[in-house]
Amino acid sequence: MKKQLYVPLISLVAAFGGLLFGFDIAVFSGTIPFIQPYYGLDEAALGWTGSSLYVGCFAGSLVTGALTDRFGRKLPLIVSALIFSVSSIMMGWAGSYEALIAWRMLAGVAVGAASILSPLYIAEVSPAAVRGRMVSVNQLTIVIGILLAYLSNYLLAGTEDNWRWMFSAGAVPAALFFICVFFVPESPRWLYTHGRKAEAVALLQRISGEAAMEAEIGQIEKSMGKDAGGRWQDLWKKGVRGVVLLGIVIAVFQQISGANAVFFYAPIIFGKAGMNVNDQLMQQILVGVTNLLFTLVAMRLVDRWGRRRLMQGGALMMAVWLLVIGLCYYFNFFSGWWLTGFVMAFIATYATSLAPVTWVLISEIFPNKVRGMAMAVATSSLWAACFALAYGFPVLIAALSPHETFFLFSGICLLYFLILRRFVPETGNKTLEEIEMTMAVH
Repeated sequence: MKKQLYVPLISLVAAFGGLLFGFDIAVFSGTIPFIQPYYGLDEAALGWTGSSLYVGCFAGSLVTGALTDRFGRKLPLIVSALIFSVSSIMMGWAGSYEALIAWRMLAGVAVGAASILSPLYIAEVSPAAVRGRMVSVNQLTIVIGILLAYLSNYLLAGTEDNWRWMFSAGAVPAALFFICVFFVPESPRWLYTHGRKAEAVALLQRISGEAAMEAEIGQIEKSMGKDAGGRWQDLWKKGVRGVVLLGIVIAVFQQISGANAVFFYAPIIFGKAGMNVNDQLMQQILVGVTNLLFTLVAMRLVDRWGRRRLMQGGALMMAVWLLVIGLCYYFNFFSGWWLTGFVMAFIATYATSLAPVTWVLISEIFPNKVRGMAMAVATSSLWAACFALAYGFPVLIAALSPHETFFLFSGICLLYFLILRRFVPETGNKTLEEIEMTMAVH
């Protein structure tokens, strides 16, 4: 395999976890018009059905952090691929509502694991100059997974047992992921910090070349210090605690920015504007296409413009678009494609900024010896916020009214913009070890 293709190919395989992550979080939205009357769900029950996935995500991300530091990155990736395959089929053909909830929780374990493993693995095998772009491949596959879910939902809407087939469709990419992940190597940084130095050196040489490999080995050894193995209590030590808290803030604000409300509950949002079921599902496809196209834009910009600039600009513009969407509902301005256009502008901004760059940042900012555990804390916080959003949005939009709900999300994005300006440094074009030193003094 040519050297210049090696990192992109193994990153793409790891990013299959992101594709399944995207598919599983998005597929539920298309089942809403069918599963809600099938089980007679009210708003609270619908919120629980959608958010039950994120209970598993929380548990999966928290457990995976410890497992990946102990057993490496590859084995947990294999296990998560297997869980994706089984749970997709069993969600679709669950014999009862209780069984559906149980299988959604198990699917969430795989999503939570993939949300840590895929960006973590890619960050650790990628040279500094292209790491942002490579980690953004994970976000690209997430949005491809979302789009695949929307497309399959639209195509399966007219079939018998439609919502069952919608859930089961995820087994196809899951099986492909399970096969391919056996062919990727272990993370070189995990190998080196666990005494398998010869393997790590050979892999880094293949990835970065002789000169860069020697420099990276020196930085890894320096970052290891006297203790190569991190412990949970190390997360709260001086110099680490602040970085962990910053990672939690970055992760949580991605979820409560309002974008996932559109991804999860687009039929409700567009239904409030008077659209029928087919139009609602078609709007979802437009959301997915917009998300995909502007993720490609983000991949070109993340290493060129830098993480901080994209995040700040994105948060500010998202606040503007959410304000405009809220005004559309306030003034009942639904004629033509105006509402759709504003929603797409909001999704385009999110896809260029918070969506991919969040994963880049939380895969970069933590010290080597606690990276897996620190990512587990940040990512489990992300899923806790995601659970709150998925559970609460149907109730929130009914209680507050659509315009008040979007005004609230606009205020959240404005607050996040101010936090980013004050606390988040630039991490682009630096090795993970250089970032570690930057965060220690920031």
